[in-house]
Amino acid sequence: MLNGKTILITGGTGSFGKKCTDIILKNYAPKKLIIFSRDELKQFEMSQRWNEKKYSCIRYFLGDIRDKERLIRAFHGVDYVIHAAALKQVPAAEYNPAEFIKTNILGAMNIIDAALQNNVKRVIALSTDKACNPINLYGATKLCSDKLFIAANAYRGFDSDTIFSVVRYGNVVGSRGSVVPFFKERAKTGELPITDPRMTRFWITLDQAVHFVLKILELAKGAEIFVPKIPSMKITDLATAIAPECSHKIVGIRPGEKIHETLIGEDEGRNTLEYNECFVIRQHLSDKAVNNGGKICSEGFHYTSDNNPQHITVEELRSILDQISDDYSIEKSRWSMEDVPQ
Repeated sequence: MLNGKTILITGGTGSFGKKCTDIILKNYAPKKLIIFSRDELKQFEMSQRWNEKKYSCIRYFLGDIRDKERLIRAFHGVDYVIHAAALKQVPAAEYNPAEFIKTNILGAMNIIDAALQNNVKRVIALSTDKACNPINLYGATKLCSDKLFIAANAYRGFDSDTIFSVVRYGNVVGSRGSVVPFFKERAKTGELPITDPRMTRFWITLDQAVHFVLKILELAKGAEIFVPKIPSMKITDLATAIAPECSHKIVGIRPGEKIHETLIGEDEGRNTLEYNECFVIRQHLSDKAVNNGGKICSEGFHYTSDNNPQHITVEELRSILDQISDDYSIEKSRWSMEDVPQ
């Protein structure tokens, strides 16, 4: 589906963008692959690995998603947009709420307007488990962003073919902002800080996240939130897997943190279809809905990191961590997407 197409990744110099670039260039032949971000140094560093001499399709566009005029210019001739740009740090959001609103909410509105103006075929926006029943400002801005992208399918009108969908997943093992590099650094002190020993989180590898998004880019019909089935783990197990020799110091939950994360809340569960590899949340389910083999979730269904039947053991964690390279990216996928709904 990507061969001969023009693809643009916002926030393309981040962990997801770099892994997505690597996978697309290895497996597809796009007409253009545009890396859109505001960080000139990261673009320069990426261009040393993926330069235009070796990869004639690659392009690097400087710009900020807060700047709608720049987005309109960048989206000209683009077929598919993967929207990965966001401000993401929970404590920073609590202290700088206006900045997160400008990027995560107003930026989302700019993406929608620029895509519609240029008749982009598909837009996939990346979300987070923190957008479900949010208690921190970061999660609230991503929930608002999700609502904007879903509503954009009605906002577009009948004269546009652009469709908008959302992919929501949990913490990414191997991303620049994950706890893994932090724990590895703190392990040198002989003690790891643990917010709460009961804490659990959803985890997905970069490789899995990218392959899932690319598959959904092909399958999306518009106005869905796609949630992959991914395992959970206890934060204490992660600490043990990274540094079994270290002691743990309980430091307490930071402002805006949860003990357990939620990918699908009970209120969303009544509008959710289950497939072998993922869940699909729709605005409304009816008898006339085309389910494509999906099963309507039972009354009261919710998907949280503590009630998840799929858990990672310490041994499995160590196996995953052993595959992470120096830039915390995972090179081999451990997950097939063959059973995502067709």
